[in-house]
Amino acid sequence: MTGEEISPRTKIFISKATPGDDAFATWLAPRLEAHGYEVFADILDLSPGDGWRLKITRTLQDEAVKMLLCCSDETLAREGVLEEIEIAKDLSRSLDDRRFIVPLKMRRFKKLFGIGGLQYIDFERNWAGGLTRLLEFLEEENVPRSYARAIQSGWAAYRRRQAVALRQEPEVLTSNWLRVLTVPDEVHHVRPIGSLGEKRSAALAKESPFPVLEYAGGYLSFATASDFETAFPATGRFETVWSVAYADFNENGHPPSSLTSIDARRHLVNLFRLAWEMQCRKQGFLQHIFSNGSAAIASDGKIDIGKRIRWGRQGQRRSSVLRNIARKKVWEFGVTAYPSLFPFPHYRLKARVLFSELDGIKKGAVIDDPRAQHRLRRGVCSAWRNRAWHGRLMAILELMAGESPYVTLPTGGGSYIVLDAMPVQVTVPVTARQLHELGEEAEEKDISTLDGFFGEDEA
Repeated sequence: MTGEEISPRTKIFISKATPGDDAFATWLAPRLEAHGYEVFADILDLSPGDGWRLKITRTLQDEAVKMLLCCSDETLAREGVLEEIEIAKDLSRSLDDRRFIVPLKMRRFKKLFGIGGLQYIDFERNWAGGLTRLLEFLEEENVPRSYARAIQSGWAAYRRRQAVALRQEPEVLTSNWLRVLTVPDEVHHVRPIGSLGEKRSAALAKESPFPVLEYAGGYLSFATASDFETAFPATGRFETVWSVAYADFNENGHPPSSLTSIDARRHLVNLFRLAWEMQCRKQGFLQHIFSNGSAAIASDGKIDIGKRIRWGRQGQRRSSVLRNIARKKVWEFGVTAYPSLFPFPHYRLKARVLFSELDGIKKGAVIDDPRAQHRLRRGVCSAWRNRAWHGRLMAILELMAGESPYVTLPTGGGSYIVLDAMPVQVTVPVTARQLHELGEEAEEKDISTLDGFFGEDEA
């Protein structure tokens, strides 16, 4: 579009793949409309009975002032998108507007003939940052707008329609909580007879084969003094300062030591956390520190890349992959466990995905840039359905429990924290109909998680 000419063209046309780019389109369109622009996207503007391909073509040919092209390898492989690109290339020439096509980089993509030289606006790093640059571009191009134009209510309505469909019948839902079934009988305050020194005392806590917390010249633990003497024979004798039944400690703390119930529960939660992390290390999971917690990652020593883990002891058996290759990177699935005593003792599991460089066909160095990790998680994992996330979580628990229905965390002296390996389930009065039904193997039939999908010439 040139200079001060008044154009009959007013619409910003979003060229995208359905359903892959729908979430982005419903995010972007109302924000453009809030700045006075008129937007066309097929998910909203096509009515029942419309000749949808003809309407799309006529809108692009006769009403579009710019075409925003969502760019990823998946989108640019769609036949309908390729047809829209060809129409837009002709319009760019006939309108004498070399910037009629505006590529929006959603993910890394191979350049297409005829649009390879166009400068894209980067939405891969940050959608908000991409929007800022897009608005600047539209203003520079004098794209017509009107602040009297209202935001179409249909965007929100579309998102609601796509979110969930309900049936009036009960449904059993699986949570990410593991119920604690058994706890140790007692909590002990144990200390060495004779001073160890601050450094040696801290080192012993780190070297301990069972969970301990430094406390008042000694340690809080579920283990007894004799357990400490067995674990650290070179340290000498230990003594028990006091012992309290677990239930009493949880409820009342230890008043003689000025430990309130709040202090006691905080210590118990930390001991629970240490017990989980120590058992994960013992079982060969990689411990990786994220910004808000340590995660147990299924890595090299635990499972091969691409290997499926079968899980589900009752009903239909399924299988899930915990390590694979996507975008020439290795991704590995893991969990962080957050213990809690309220409303009942349980561990809440948070899913984690760690990306590393690909060294031939093996895992290379872990990518140490948090922003790069974030971009990869958003690009690769956004295509995973809830069923896939659930399957990977269940596969992790299968590895931890083995043949047992329980996850057992040793706490010293023959005591254990025992968890139900099946997450807590709840029954709700309505059923959310799954819009994307997946078979047993379908969770991995996803172009973003198949080794070899991305070509060798990918930039």
